[in-house]
Amino acid sequence: MIRVFRTIDESIHQVNEIYDGCWVALSAPSATELLDISNRFHIDIDHLRAPLDEEERSRIEVEEEYTLIIVDIPMIEERKGKDYFITIPCGIILTENLIFTVCLIETPVLEVFMDGRVRNFWTFKKTRFILQILYKNASMYLQYLRNIDKKSDEVEKKLHIATKNSELIELLELQKSLLYFSTSLRANEVVLEKMLKIERIKQYPEDEDLLEDVIIENKQAIEMSQLYSGILSGTTDAYASIISNNLNIVMKFLAIVTIVMSIPNVIGCFWGMNVGGIPYAHDPTGFWKIVIFSLVITIIGTIWLQRKNLFK
Repeated sequence: MIRVFRTIDESIHQVNEIYDGCWVALSAPSATELLDISNRFHIDIDHLRAPLDEEERSRIEVEEEYTLIIVDIPMIEERKGKDYFITIPCGIILTENLIFTVCLIETPVLEVFMDGRVRNFWTFKKTRFILQILYKNASMYLQYLRNIDKKSDEVEKKLHIATKNSELIELLELQKSLLYFSTSLRANEVVLEKMLKIERIKQYPEDEDLLEDVIIENKQAIEMSQLYSGILSGTTDAYASIISNNLNIVMKFLAIVTIVMSIPNVIGCFWGMNVGGIPYAHDPTGFWKIVIFSLVITIIGTIWLQRKNLFK
């Protein structure tokens, strides 16, 4: 899908034609749409397709007529009724008079611009627009990182009540998301540093504060992802150790119970042998005497094991 936006009278409007100063947003474009944009604006078709590859790395490529910037943006993907945090590439193509964005799906990072919820935003101020996208992207990372922290707290509360595999798997998924976020943020930081050195992307004095905010937000997101990843990794390891320790306790208890229960079994085996000379063989009360004797020996053995703290 191709949509064209332009700032008119200090507000964003969707227009039908592409002309100078417009922002062209491509969301899950078809092959025909990509080919049309490539032919009309002399953009390499491979560069238009690159952001549509989920495994595409963040980078900058400078061509004669345009500059390609690819960054990773955070997304929430729903699977089987649960939300998973992932990252996907988003491409920004800067020409002399236009800005193109290419992404697999509609993203919250760009939707706020389309809805006019960003102040001091003009489609024809291309450098500021790029910085505003990167700033919003870093802010979205921070928001999702806080959501991950809240979800991990909720899972921990469930684990305090009962340790289940589903909760541990959810912790592992959150840890995986943090790893994706951390890797993507570092790659975005490299892209930001390279972008600032490109002469084609002009820097204006009024954009300096915004640039500093972008750098600060991105670094803060990196630090938060590393912090949460360390905490979550330690939590997962701790619960794994608790589960292993609980299993050892259960196995130890069952082994002791087996030993205690084997005492009357051994006594019964001796008195059940089919040979002569068995005590109480002709005593009418012999059975009950053997039962009482077995119980006494079992109780003594249990008390002895308990004093050795083997039941704990």
